[in-house]
Amino acid sequence: MIKKILVLVVLWIVFVFADYLYLPYFVKPLSWILVCVTLVILLVKQIIKVIKEGKNLQPYRLLNLFITAMLLFLTVYNFNKIPHSIIEKLDWSISYNKRQKIVKEVLAGKLKPNTEMNYGIYRLPFDFPVISNGGNDIWIDENKNNSMKTIKFWISRGFFDSPQTYFIFTNDTKSKKYYEEKIKTKPEYNWKIEENWYRIMERD
Repeated sequence: MIKKILVLVVLWIVFVFADYLYLPYFVKPLSWILVCVTLVILLVKQIIKVIKEGKNLQPYRLLNLFITAMLLFLTVYNFNKIPHSIIEKLDWSISYNKRQKIVKEVLAGKLKPNTEMNYGIYRLPFDFPVISNGGNDIWIDENKNNSMKTIKFWISRGFFDSPQTYFIFTNDTKSKKYYEEKIKTKPEYNWKIEENWYRIMERD
């Protein structure tokens, strides 16, 4: 029984990381629903077993029930918000130097939009861990008046009408003012990480 719950925890961790790093935005809601339904079914089964065992209840049964309920809560609460927040902090730290290198290359003109649609999107070669989630694309925007640039690394590309979140580098004064205003308006979703770097949620 302990092995089964360990397998469940491992599979859930794999799902959370895959959901954060790799799954396309149009797949995320479906995978989230599937995981939620699976956990609900497992939780109901555990509750039934606890009731049936009654006085003969084994400690591992309560442990299984608690872990299953906790995984369900972490998944349902604001669409994986808690585990994603933890992974986001790790993501920023682990890929910090790589993002800085990419920013330098963009500012030097070595990296320019390279997709067919050419809407400012540059598709990075696949590497692990990915630098920009949901496809490893970055968004390069240039202020035509002063050649200053804003570079967006996706944290989440969202789905349907949901907002998108980014790690954003900008040396453009106008963009900085825009992001600073968003921070004042909704500081729980937007904040300055360090000089020229922001964590921003917005609707495109």
